[in-house]
Order: sequence, then C-alpha cells, then structure tokens
Amino acid sequence: MKLIIRRNQADVKGFFGGHKGVRFSLYAQVRISDEEKALIDRYKVGDYILAEYELRLGRDIVRFTWSVNDLIRGKSVETDDIATLLKLEESVKRGCVSLKALLEVMRTFGGEEVIDVDELAETMTA
Repeated sequence: MKLIIRRNQADVKGFFGGHKGVRFSLYAQVRISDEEKALIDRYKVGDYILAEYELRLGRDIVRFTWSVNDLIRGKSVETDDIATLLKLEESVKRGCVSLKALLEVMRTFGGEEVIDVDELAETMTA
C-alpha cells in the first residue's frame, strides 16, 4: 500500500482584485494491491472511516471524514488554515496505518498467527 499526498495553495482574490489570503488544498489517495482490494471487498470495509477531523468555524462545526473508499478513489479537501491542513494530513496518515493493521487482521482469518511474546513486550513498552 502506498499513500500519495498532494498539497497545493492558491491566492484568494477579493472582488476588486485585492489579496484576501491563501486557500490550501490536500489531496490523498492510497494505491493498493489486488490482494488488498479483494480483502476490502470481501469484508465490506469500504465505508469504514479511517480519518476524521472536526473544525470549529464560529458556532458551526465542520466534520471531515475519509473512508477506505474515499482514499482508494482519492479525495481532496480545502481549507483557509495551514494548521488545519496539517492536522487533516496527520489524520489521513494515521488512518492508513489503521487500514494496514485492519488488512493484516483480515489476512489471518482461517489460519493462525504465532506471536513471539518477548518481541511483543518490547514493542508494547516502546
């Protein structure tokens, strides 16, 4: 699985041509293998939410969500705030790590997993 991220910016012009700031956009897409696609289809996890972020705009709350299918198709979001863009990007990255773990669990159904407890203990204390 590969995550592709594109960040862009565009100057915002006012009605009379004056500079009104910058608008930022984030595009994210995952490229998955045929095996990963088959697991997603088999276990019907395309609508599973991988990333979400809430943004307060005055009294309103805008909620961004990114599902497995959103990231497979590719999704864009725009914001006026670079800090929000970075938080969204971080949320998408964490979501991809979660997807990778979910795929690993799906692969183990119908079989068994042998876990070295010493290695497990080391990773859990790190």
